[in-house]
Amino acid sequence: MKKPAAVESGSGAIDARIKELGDWRGKTLAKVRKIIHEADREIVEEWKWGTPVWSHGGIVCTGETYKNHVKMTFAKGAALKDPAGLFNSSLDGNVRRAIDIHEGEEIDEAALKSLIGAAVALNLIKDKSKPKAKSTSKAKSEAKLRRASRKKAD
Repeated sequence: MKKPAAVESGSGAIDARIKELGDWRGKTLAKVRKIIHEADREIVEEWKWGTPVWSHGGIVCTGETYKNHVKMTFAKGAALKDPAGLFNSSLDGNVRRAIDIHEGEEIDEAALKSLIGAAVALNLIKDKSKPKAKSTSKAKSEAKLRRASRKKAD
């Protein structure tokens, strides 16, 4: 079994995967990657679960490659409007939605950029609405005060 080459970053791992594929799937993954970066200049490339992951304020989508298709899975796809009807896979789930791209299929770049922008916007809205977790020391202090108050009441 061939030892995988060490990669320093998500971008390096994605580069290696595209090169390793060396067929229409690699070209499709490279094109999808280019579209993602055009849609959001602040997107971060990661390598998780053995697959490319693009994030901004949370996971936007993954780029899995299979024998017969390249799959873009949007982490919060069920919450996104898809007026162009790009989602064609994982339609029954409560959270994710996916786009399967088969050999020779054209990608509607404008619609995909719009979908990526909407996914980033959703991440950023949800990120701002999350309550800040109390620091551990503050939470401990509050717990001590509650216990002391209860003892005085007894």
